[in-house]
Amino acid sequence: MEVVTATQSEDGQELVIHINGRFDFGCHQAFRDGYERAAPRPSRYVIDLAKTTYLDSSALGMLLLLRDHAGGDKAQIRLINASQDVVKILAISNFTQLFAIN
Repeated sequence: MEVVTATQSEDGQELVIHINGRFDFGCHQAFRDGYERAAPRPSRYVIDLAKTTYLDSSALGMLLLLRDHAGGDKAQIRLINASQDVVKILAISNFTQLFAIN
């Protein structure tokens, strides 16, 4: 099973990226390809962390790169279905200020 899969909505406006397993530097290129190759460029991004078992500092960096790519402060990015452990890491890192987490 691939660690990173990306699915774009039919209208092209939303891109959902699923992370299965470890979200770390090992999936950097697949994560980046997931949003850079989306055509047309979506206006909303959803990162589904339902099957994410681990998240490290490189994953946080990848989320920041996505945020820059998607428009910085204007970016519409939601992180969904995160486990309590992952939410705790995101909160400690102040990512609750940068992303909608639910």
